[in-house]
Amino acid sequence: MKLHNIHITERLIFYALSIETVLERPFIENGIIAGFPSPAEDFSEISIDLNIELLRNPASTFFSRVRGFSMQDVGINDGDLLVIDKSLEPRNGKIAVCYIDGNFTLKMIKIEKDCCWLMPANKDYEPIKVTEENDFIVWGIVTYVIKAF
Repeated sequence: MKLHNIHITERLIFYALSIETVLERPFIENGIIAGFPSPAEDFSEISIDLNIELLRNPASTFFSRVRGFSMQDVGINDGDLLVIDKSLEPRNGKIAVCYIDGNFTLKMIKIEKDCCWLMPANKDYEPIKVTEENDFIVWGIVTYVIKAF
């Protein structure tokens, strides 16, 4: 039996990962102050490789672009790029890519004693109750969100 009234409007397109290239870019290790400016300090510029920084488990990491608005209140917006790790265990409060009844969706996991909820971060969307009747898997856990401004 399928759960009725599940309305999933997001569409996720997955991208395979390639770590065959190394692209080190300059990185200011001390950070950029977002408060009041301070007198110019000498800073050391080192290199950073985003493959190393963003990919804890390269063999199980995928990318996907967000399509939809159900997670906008936690800062995940339409068009953002997700870094998803399939090897991580689903936990309460984690943002996950889930497959439910033939559709992928991006939601926060809320685990209860007898069921799991997929929680949106937008009041215009309803939570999805997951029960044993659903065809459901947590496909992967979101580890980073990459945004364009």
